[in-house]
Amino acid sequence: MPPRNQLLAAIESRSIDFVPADERHGTLASQARFWFLGNFNFATIPIGFIGPSFGLSFWWTVLAEAIGILIGTLFQAFHASQGAELGLPQMVQSRAQFGYRGVIVPLFASFFTFVGFNIVNTILIEQGLFAIAGWNQTATALAACISGGALAIWGYDWLHKVFTLMFWASVPLFLVLTLGVVSGVVASPPHAAGGFNAVGFFTQLAAGASYNITYAVFVSDYTRYLPAHTGRARIIATVFASSSLSAIWLIGLGAWLAIHFGATDALADLVGAGRSLFAPLGTVLATVSIAALVAVIGMNSYSAMLTVLTAIDALHPIRPSRASRVVTIIAVICLSAAASIGFGGDVIATLNNYFVIMLYLLVPWTAVNLTDYFFIRKGRYAISDLFKVDGCYGAWSRTGLIAYFAGFAASLPFCVMPGLLTGPAAKALGGVDIGWLVGLILTVAIYAWLMRNHDQAAETSALDAGPIMQN
Repeated sequence: MPPRNQLLAAIESRSIDFVPADERHGTLASQARFWFLGNFNFATIPIGFIGPSFGLSFWWTVLAEAIGILIGTLFQAFHASQGAELGLPQMVQSRAQFGYRGVIVPLFASFFTFVGFNIVNTILIEQGLFAIAGWNQTATALAACISGGALAIWGYDWLHKVFTLMFWASVPLFLVLTLGVVSGVVASPPHAAGGFNAVGFFTQLAAGASYNITYAVFVSDYTRYLPAHTGRARIIATVFASSSLSAIWLIGLGAWLAIHFGATDALADLVGAGRSLFAPLGTVLATVSIAALVAVIGMNSYSAMLTVLTAIDALHPIRPSRASRVVTIIAVICLSAAASIGFGGDVIATLNNYFVIMLYLLVPWTAVNLTDYFFIRKGRYAISDLFKVDGCYGAWSRTGLIAYFAGFAASLPFCVMPGLLTGPAAKALGGVDIGWLVGLILTVAIYAWLMRNHDQAAETSALDAGPIMQN
């Protein structure tokens, strides 16, 4: 086969379809590196700026972000086991709770997540390189998006290869910098000491929680190639440990940079801190971290493609193909690049607002999905019926949609969406945002109550008709 044809043949063929057992070749070690690196780049660092911007001290910021990350990663990790057990992308699975067409509702939230992250990541790259090297921002944005898009086009295996490479390149460099900070070699007097305040603490906590909850909508996209017999507990533990550790590490580093350097630009301040240890470290750190973030743009674009194809298939059934994958990824990349070019706002404020909105859109979905998967249907799904508009799950599932919107509505009085909404209960609490937690609890309760009389036996014939992965 000519080299050009070999290159084209290497493009992943699967998209929203079921991955059969003979194509499962993933490993837990690869998953660990993948989810660790997903957070291990300079885009994670600005989340540590949020607490200090509210006057929170370093240790209060670290405590808040750690609690938030652990909460958010718990949801991510439990969703991760679904990929291996069902062999499906995350949002295709949600047809069982929301219906073949009703899944469009959470698909909107997931698409907003992927494209939004791509936009923010591209802005961070273009603004950072402009600040430290004067690079043209438009050209930088296009290069980052095109490179990430190419990686997404070639798909699952190439994403894992690049993530593994960047994992081994990134960890030693950040370890050296962190040891320099802890030992006092990278030293600077506090720019702002800070203290404790409830608004700052819960805002930082919510940002941490939303950061890894966002992975919940696509974690199965990357665990569906694991062999079905891979232990559930091992998958959950692997994803939880790797994803939470890297996030807590770099958000804590971000908080230190904000307090000691008054950091407002993650890349520029990362370079400055690295150079204060020894000159080449800053440049190498920046180069490797930008490359890692470009890989993350590829990851987001890949899952955005799956979301778009799932939505199109919900309205008009399609036959997945390499061509549909490529065209969709190109469209996603064009949208991400266009939205990021020329951005002139406050990226930290934008990042915080974005996390808040994502949290409120995704929490009701994850509550419905996990409740159904682990407590109602207990991992038993008719795979073939998830691809039928007239299957046993129906076109529109009232239970899932009612629970989603009721949980979202219940959260609004307690929420704080800067510039958009501060609920009356949140005002009474002095601006403390706990709406997402209220929404989570109520969504679980409402969905469990609506499904209290669910007859699993009624789905038995559908379960027997197609492939099923059981625990």
